[in-house]
Parts: sequence; structure tokens; C-alpha cells
Amino acid sequence: MDEKKKEEKIGEALMKVALGYQIAEVTEEYAEVDGALKLTKRKKTKKDIPPDLKAVQILLGEGGTEYGKWSDEELEAEKERLLAALKEEKKEKPKKKGKAKPCVK
Repeated sequence: MDEKKKEEKIGEALMKVALGYQIAEVTEEYAEVDGALKLTKRKKTKKDIPPDLKAVQILLGEGGTEYGKWSDEELEAEKERLLAALKEEKKEKPKKKGKAKPCVK
């Protein structure tokens, strides 16, 4: 891989971390049934990864903006403010209601 492609990939990864992203996570549970392992439970979840303000600081610092000069304390305060705003936004959005699944034991 040439140097330009490496820098491009690093820039893309840095941008992803700076903006935040979502990942899908699968958890599986197995149990022994008749001497063999059998899948008993599979749970799929989506996880939100919040923006990383250090990555934002790096990106903005390259552009020569004032945000690139913020201290760690200022960045942390801004992070907390943004996370609180996201929580409020989620509270305001109505959630989709699905059917309840029966619990079988």
C-alpha cells in the first residue's frame, strides 16, 4: 500500500471516530443438549459509539480553527454538553412499539 492510500485510510478512520458511529453486536449462548452444544439464545443489538472529541480536535487543528486549541477540560465539557443534548433528543422521539415476545423456560 502506498503512502497516499495509507494517509487516506487513516483520515477516513479518524473522521469516522470524530463523527461517531454505530456497530452491530451479536451475543450467542450455547447449552449442552444430548452431549452436543446447541445454540439456545441469539441477541442482536446496535451500539452507538459517541464522537471522540480528541479526534475532532485533531481534525480541526489541521484546519487551523480555534477548536483545535481547546484544552482537554474544555473538550470534556463540550462532550458532556453534546451527550446531554443527544439524550434529550432521544427522549423527544417516539419509540416504535413492537410485539412482546413470550418468555419460554
